[in-house]
Amino acid sequence: MATAKSAANPVEVDEDDRQRMRYRKAMARKRRHERQAEGEIKELNITAMMDMMTIILVFLIKSYASSSVTMTSSEDLKPPISTTRLTPKDTIAVTITPRNVLVGDKSKVQLDNGQLKPGDLSGRLVVPLDAALKKEVEKLKTIEERGGSTFSHELTVIGDKRVQYDLLMSVLYTAGQNELENYRFIVIQKE
Repeated sequence: MATAKSAANPVEVDEDDRQRMRYRKAMARKRRHERQAEGEIKELNITAMMDMMTIILVFLIKSYASSSVTMTSSEDLKPPISTTRLTPKDTIAVTITPRNVLVGDKSKVQLDNGQLKPGDLSGRLVVPLDAALKKEVEKLKTIEERGGSTFSHELTVIGDKRVQYDLLMSVLYTAGQNELENYRFIVIQKE
């Protein structure tokens, strides 16, 4: 029998007690190891990862390839053909057809045989278009103030190739009065 002496309390530990203490320590070590191993990933499911990567790839391809300017084709709208290689930017879009003038996709001015009605015009300023562009510019300025994209003072014009020069100049004058000084014209790219 072995004895362990302490300065304060002499305690005797026999071989059976030592065996029990070793067993308890071993069991505690085993439980601790099992708890730590529960959080580990033993095997990797490659199928789920491939599905996720495919979805991300499709999303990136679609977002990279798409243009920010949408143009609905119709009988009224036939843009001119050009050899330009520039891509359209995401700006305020004004569409001019022989029947109406749209801001975004909402009609703001009705035309009469490709001409502005006398009540819609104040000098060179197109009054209903002016009100619609003011709202759009205010919206972009608010976005910029709140930390969004910067207001670029650009306008995208989607015009039918049959639009008269005088109507185009009135639209551009109205845009200029609303801080839209830079213009981009949408054309169909020549093959």
